[in-house]
Amino acid sequence: MDDIYKLAISFIKGVGDIGRKNIVNFFGEPEAVFSASKSHLLKVPNIGRIAVSKIDLKEALDLAKRELEQMTKYDIKFISYLDSQYPSTLYNCPDSPCVLYYKGKFDLANRPKISIVGTRKATNYGKALCEEFISELKQSNKNPIIISGLAYGIDICAHKAALKNNLDTSCVLGHGLNLIYPAAHKNIADQIQLNSSIISEFNISDKFDSRNFVKRNRIIAGLADAVVVIESDSKGGSLVTANIANSYNKDVFAYPGRIGDRYSSGCNFLIKTNQAHLIESLKDLSYILGWDDKEKENTEPIMKLFDDYTKDEKRVIDILKVKENLSIDNLTAITKMPASELSSILLKLEFDGIIVAVPGKIYSFRG
Repeated sequence: MDDIYKLAISFIKGVGDIGRKNIVNFFGEPEAVFSASKSHLLKVPNIGRIAVSKIDLKEALDLAKRELEQMTKYDIKFISYLDSQYPSTLYNCPDSPCVLYYKGKFDLANRPKISIVGTRKATNYGKALCEEFISELKQSNKNPIIISGLAYGIDICAHKAALKNNLDTSCVLGHGLNLIYPAAHKNIADQIQLNSSIISEFNISDKFDSRNFVKRNRIIAGLADAVVVIESDSKGGSLVTANIANSYNKDVFAYPGRIGDRYSSGCNFLIKTNQAHLIESLKDLSYILGWDDKEKENTEPIMKLFDDYTKDEKRVIDILKVKENLSIDNLTAITKMPASELSSILLKLEFDGIIVAVPGKIYSFRG
């Protein structure tokens, strides 16, 4: 598949990421989209006349070509949601970006990912909690990737602590990768790229806009297996990230603080309103995520021979071998099977020990 078409999908105006994916699903592949007429585009479900009238496929291709030239200049690469390396945790979020730009080494598949967020005005208490938590993660055998946003406060503390403990860490930025903001953290960004990546959905031609950081937060939430809020005021980006993570059925954790402490008020609110699990140490996160159970369980599940399964059942197995953590909605879209038929197949495969289901109707191959 030609990269130019995968990149150009992200430049289609008039629709968002969900609409762009609907268009690709309808035509089957990105290249086919760019030979479609307006009348064909009108046949795409949930894409109305107003949206179609704003779509200029030639312009999208031209913009993608220019972007590729700039990417070469700044040594930037991209990954499409259609690529196998696209993180499965993010793939399951309906509004995830069609394209992620990155610098460094993009290796976010098949490893635990913990997003750590918090206030930009971190206290000594918050910094100590962050450093202790990441030190505990290092001592575990999970080798997680630490994800944050490179901002002042808890973000940069998390990145520094990860680097200190020789854990991979990735940062998600709210602007194009031709610059680093804040500039004071460029040295840390450079260190991150040695073993991991700096990531953004924003292309180089996008103007710097503080409102982009809200969009950035959904990627921080979407990439993660769990989001940990270290410190937060009663309002701010950390609470937004926690709210988004909850909407994605992610596990959210918050460290409690003393009553009356400003930068513990947000964490205490999340815990009080059941929007976050209370965390005091890594043990709490391990228990909720089932890390301890996975270590104890038999790593060789009893499975029937694949020859005993029907064509449709084998197809579901093959899909889950390639893409981990797919929701039933994603599987329905990929297989084109009726939901009732697919549900029966999933239930059978789960009973046979072929696949495993987690809360939120998310399925993975167990082999």
